[in-house]
Amino acid sequence: MGIIERIKEIEAEMARTQKNKATEYHLGQLKAKIAKLRTQLLEPPKGSSGAGDGFEVTKFGHGRVALIGFPSVGKSTLLTMLTGTHSEAASYEFTTLTCIPGIIHYNDTKIQLLDLPGIIEGASEGKGRGRQVIAVSKSSDIVLMVLDASKSEGHRQILTKELEAVGLRLNKKPPRIYFKKKKTGGISFNSTLTLTHVDEKLCYQILHEYKIHNAEILFREDATVDDLIDVIEGNRKYMKCIYVYNKIDVIGIDDVDKLARQPNSVVISCNLKAGSLLFDLQRNMWLDKHHMFYFLFPEQLNFDRLLAKMWEEMGLVRVYTKPQGQQPDFTDPVVLSTDRGGCMVEDFCNHIHRNLIKDVKYVLVWGTSARHHPQHCGLGHALHDEDMVQIVKRKEKEEGGRGRFKSHSTDPARISDREKKAPLKT
Repeated sequence: MGIIERIKEIEAEMARTQKNKATEYHLGQLKAKIAKLRTQLLEPPKGSSGAGDGFEVTKFGHGRVALIGFPSVGKSTLLTMLTGTHSEAASYEFTTLTCIPGIIHYNDTKIQLLDLPGIIEGASEGKGRGRQVIAVSKSSDIVLMVLDASKSEGHRQILTKELEAVGLRLNKKPPRIYFKKKKTGGISFNSTLTLTHVDEKLCYQILHEYKIHNAEILFREDATVDDLIDVIEGNRKYMKCIYVYNKIDVIGIDDVDKLARQPNSVVISCNLKAGSLLFDLQRNMWLDKHHMFYFLFPEQLNFDRLLAKMWEEMGLVRVYTKPQGQQPDFTDPVVLSTDRGGCMVEDFCNHIHRNLIKDVKYVLVWGTSARHHPQHCGLGHALHDEDMVQIVKRKEKEEGGRGRFKSHSTDPARISDREKKAPLKT
């Protein structure tokens, strides 16, 4: 029996099992078995050598965004309009068969946008090159899930399920569970609060399913069984996702308003310009002043809101440099990110040169992160967007010294070891 068949058999057993207090231990063991099998499913086959048949592209720019969605939802059209890169679009499914990259120039930064082939139900099992698509998505900073506004709910649930099956957690934070394997000592179970989903017995059974008999585990939040399994697996990736509802011109304004008010959601239309729709809606009295924010972009509907949402979720920080005694340089900012290194002054110095941090005396900062302008800051100061930074380096020590004694030498700097100069001849 293959891995996929075993997974389906366990899922069928979970569906038959009633959920109550008596069966929670059995269901926890079944969830752990499914997680182990899905991890084995993603591993490359034994004995394989060389690169696979994926379509990974080289990282470029200050951030990376992946387009994920079902076929014929407008991913290629969206890439063409945002980046200017031509991606073939047609009325039939699976027009895009490989990964097509493009570059978005926004707020003095370069964001790489990847148009991936459409995935179908069962992509986590390898259907329709789903594994390659999901592998590229894992290497991106955020995911744009492009959905058809007329059938968004069903597609969104299916895509979320497929991504979670391969270890992608969308818009979630890592569970606050401390887990560490040990060589001896058995299992140490502790918690800082009352647990309602997991108890000590269930935790022991899940650890024994993974053949872990010596470990230390500490719960800092009321986590679930799935959170515990994610921590034990250790290969989960927590990513931000923006749900982009395309083709809103085929549904009513009430449905558009409902979709736009959902968290992490943006409504757009790639085939309809804002001016024509606004005139038509005003003529039919469908649009009031409260809904005007959907249709402010002069070209395609709500593209400005989509770019602003991408910028907000990526958390990019532009820092401008100011040389000593010169005007600041506002043409080429240093772009930092929390996901790519951090946004501290130390990260800023390492971005310029890895040896610069050794010579920093102090840093002057102008901007929203400073209490006064300029502010003397250390290496642990957090920078904000559009801050201006001036680095003051330590002065090099002069050779020799003043007076009749040497103050800068390679000898030990003790009074008894100092060499007295010869008296001046008169």
